[in-house]
Amino acid sequence: MTSPVRLALLGCGTVGAEVIRLLHEQSADLAARVGAPLEIAGIAVRRIGRDRGDLPVDPALFTTDALGLIKRDDVDVVVEVVGGIEPARGWLVEALRAGKSVVTANKALLAEDGGTLHDAAAEGGGDLYYEASVAGAIPLLRPLRESLHGDRITRVTGIVNGTTNFILSAMHATGAGFAEALEEATELGYAEADPTADVEGFDAAAKAAILASLAFHSRVAAADVHREGITEVTAADVASAKAMGCTIKLLCIAARGADGQGREAVSVRVHPAMIPVTHPLASVGDAFNAVFVEAEAAGQLMFYGRGAGGAPTASAVLGDVVAVARNRLAGVRAASESAYADLPVRPMGEALTRYHISLDVADRPGVLESVAGVFARHDVSIATVRQGPAAGAAGAAGDAVLVIVTHVAPDAALAATVQQLRGLDIVRSVASVLRVEGGL
Repeated sequence: MTSPVRLALLGCGTVGAEVIRLLHEQSADLAARVGAPLEIAGIAVRRIGRDRGDLPVDPALFTTDALGLIKRDDVDVVVEVVGGIEPARGWLVEALRAGKSVVTANKALLAEDGGTLHDAAAEGGGDLYYEASVAGAIPLLRPLRESLHGDRITRVTGIVNGTTNFILSAMHATGAGFAEALEEATELGYAEADPTADVEGFDAAAKAAILASLAFHSRVAAADVHREGITEVTAADVASAKAMGCTIKLLCIAARGADGQGREAVSVRVHPAMIPVTHPLASVGDAFNAVFVEAEAAGQLMFYGRGAGGAPTASAVLGDVVAVARNRLAGVRAASESAYADLPVRPMGEALTRYHISLDVADRPGVLESVAGVFARHDVSIATVRQGPAAGAAGAAGDAVLVIVTHVAPDAALAATVQQLRGLDIVRSVASVLRVEGGL
């Protein structure tokens, strides 16, 4: 074997600690796969004296000087599992411009300013790998940027946040409301003390931007992604979905197609949606992730597994480490960023989708005609209508519930329809609005 490939590890939290353990436990196998030993040159942390249990590492390797560690001549690969925008961006740009390869799990940075990292990698000639940034241990990004490079991907639909998937799965299984399901997720360790990034869709939006960038050969940032969370999903919404043979999932959807002027563009969005129970994503439960890819030649592909957690994420990190280490020994680098298509991102209003709308209305003649007239004025076609009595004690005498599912239409037209419905005197309230995906 040749001289060791030396790693600078930035961060020693849950994922960083698992990376260290796997490097120790699988050292012989990893060395055989790479063609040289993998050694840790240093570990940058905020506090050196923190208790890290029985971590199999020399305490002398810890340092608080991340930038100094990166600049060392004996460092070949920088592994970043700190997260956040700064100071991680400065560290990784420094490493890449110096010709060092970088492995990162930092979805927030890649989604906000991945272009800067790719430019720095091109300038320095090193590799930039980030498999762990989207779906934990699931091999997803490399198939998108390598295995499917000879194909044309048309659509990517995914469940990419385990916390929200656990919550919605619990609501579907038990009939619980959002607050109760979130409390259970927190108790079981699936939700953070502050779950905002998950339940409001920020985490999924960052991942959607990364997926769209790779799938459509265009730079897509988190700011380009339409984002809605799951906090407004109610037990009544879940029950209504069940009655239609559906379930509700927080989906990231990235699609390629013509915009309103016939020019090719991409649409990228994250929001809760009803999908039929027959859809492959409907059976993805608990905190698992899954991504459904559609391509012109390959057809439909499904990627499924654990999308988060220390060990699964560390597995993806080490897979990237092996790849970049082999490249360095061979004197080559991986294919650079592919953003040649440079497709614009369509506004959400142009996205084609369907709505499930639940209205509390006055139960009298002419109501359905008035409601249907609003849909017609916005060129929105109605697929199905269900009417029933107002539910529970809150429903006043003479009121009814009207549930309408539309055909496909631009989201702007659907939203304008709902807005006008709110103004009708016969509509007591718009109880619920959810998008419908998956061919119901």
